[in-house]
Amino acid sequence: MADSRLFLGSGRLPFIDFTRGFVMVVMAWDHVSSFWHELHHGGEGILGQMPPFTSTLWFLERFVSHWCAPTFIFLAGTVLALSTAKRLEGGASQREISLHIVVRGLVLLILAALLESPAFDLPRYYFGVISCIGVCFIIFSVYRHVPRNIILLISLVIVLFHGSLSLSWIPATTDVARYLRVILHEPSFNSWPYVGLYPIIPWVGVMGLGWCFGGVIRQLHVSFPKLRNTLLLTGVSSIALFFVVRWLNSYGNLLPRRGSTIIDWLYVSKYPPDVAFLLWGLGCMCLFMALGLWIQEREIKNPLSDALMIIGATPLFFYITHLWLFRLRLPYTEAPFYLEMWQTLIFWAVGNIVLWQLCKRYLQLKRAYPDSLLKYV
Repeated sequence: MADSRLFLGSGRLPFIDFTRGFVMVVMAWDHVSSFWHELHHGGEGILGQMPPFTSTLWFLERFVSHWCAPTFIFLAGTVLALSTAKRLEGGASQREISLHIVVRGLVLLILAALLESPAFDLPRYYFGVISCIGVCFIIFSVYRHVPRNIILLISLVIVLFHGSLSLSWIPATTDVARYLRVILHEPSFNSWPYVGLYPIIPWVGVMGLGWCFGGVIRQLHVSFPKLRNTLLLTGVSSIALFFVVRWLNSYGNLLPRRGSTIIDWLYVSKYPPDVAFLLWGLGCMCLFMALGLWIQEREIKNPLSDALMIIGATPLFFYITHLWLFRLRLPYTEAPFYLEMWQTLIFWAVGNIVLWQLCKRYLQLKRAYPDSLLKYV
């Protein structure tokens, strides 16, 4: 068994909640910026080489959000592994666990169509991050029976080599075929309304890595210093490899570096995620988890870390709620005006305080009714 000090009495891991809460607050910045900044740019990968940025600052305010999707999906796999182990220890059958995972996946797909897509002014068929996680959950309802070492090997192969995958054997002659390619590995907005940004094949590999990480910390005797040092070494090594990959400018770069500016070095493909993107995102995630472990080990209590842990304990609720709070307008309507960066920062900060309080109350409600439908959200 894992060192019991890692887990709260509820079975939660505070350092994971801290990490997830931190990146979700950063994700909220990216989204509020996309809703209210005229100069905000996204679409790294599907748009080809980088669009013109008015300044390095405008680029960096988008780049910081590259931590979010890898962390969100990796930790979805980690938490799935931990919750599955907990349910097995509690006497649940394999069939009950598989059914629960499938229902969670279907709930995500429904929420994506009803609430996520219109928040981004996109059609209901948009295959975004929670659609991707939902389908990956459904896959893991069966895939989880594969030995962990095999899942680790398959996940590494997917993450390291999916950039060489070609779906040309699926003829793009019908909407169904084009949408299948979008969902599997070719993010695109070219076949409206069958569009998507988070294809299954690369991201199921990331979730698989998270699943294996969850299994390790659940089953092995892991102390705070050992886990923290491992995360620090992994994080620093991944970030160093990111710069090596960008310097070599061949393997792992779906968007080759075209020059030597900061933007040239950091403009990498997110849709789909190339090796450089994942090295950066997952490497930083490891550093955030190490920080979270340090806070947990020393039992540091302050409003900021407590707020991040509450947000991290209610990720789906935060995700859906923050979209509609920050867009502040009806779906499929344009912004009535644009904000300056300092104004957006204030809006983001105040909005996150509101979201923290909403998440706190939602978490209390969820704990008061553990067997209700809230367990799926």
